[in-house]
Amino acid sequence: MFTGIVQETGTVAAVRRWSNLHTLLIRAGKVLKGLKAGESVAVDGVCLTVTEVKGRTASFDIMKETLRSTTLGTLKTGERVNLEGALKWGDRLGGHFVTGHVDAVGVLEKITKGKKYVEFRITVPFRLRRYLVPKGSVCVSGISLTVGKVTKYGFSVHLIPYTIKVTNFSDLKEGCHLNIETDILAKYILKNK
Repeated sequence: MFTGIVQETGTVAAVRRWSNLHTLLIRAGKVLKGLKAGESVAVDGVCLTVTEVKGRTASFDIMKETLRSTTLGTLKTGERVNLEGALKWGDRLGGHFVTGHVDAVGVLEKITKGKKYVEFRITVPFRLRRYLVPKGSVCVSGISLTVGKVTKYGFSVHLIPYTIKVTNFSDLKEGCHLNIETDILAKYILKNK
């Protein structure tokens, strides 16, 4: 379980590709302190199991289904990724409950820069729209955000300068793909209706 509050960005040190599995090596600092094999880390919003930690580099194996349903299969050496260690009992819950189980990949259709904010307009598959409500929570590439407007094809979020500064969002361009996890509470409420 995570909160969607990114603790740092890491850098992809290497990607080893096989037919049914990729091994992702990520160089980081803060998130790796005290981390052991078997523990979980959210990498761009995807819950991954640490397979090895060597100094400032952690390894993660990524299965075929995760490669198919997230953006992790397209990562390249040198790219930055958002990182968050798993929530520990007693930690602050600054964002919202995030499982790290991505619902779909969205597309960053439009970036609008305003005075002291940036707006992202993101399209998502039709099936996700029922879980999106204005002022509700959504996790975009590991970042807990508040939904601004829900549109026919997706939603918008407004970002403060701090969020742009401490995440990989400053690297993004229109047309790029983003991991989207809708609010787990909305899923449970709608499932039981």
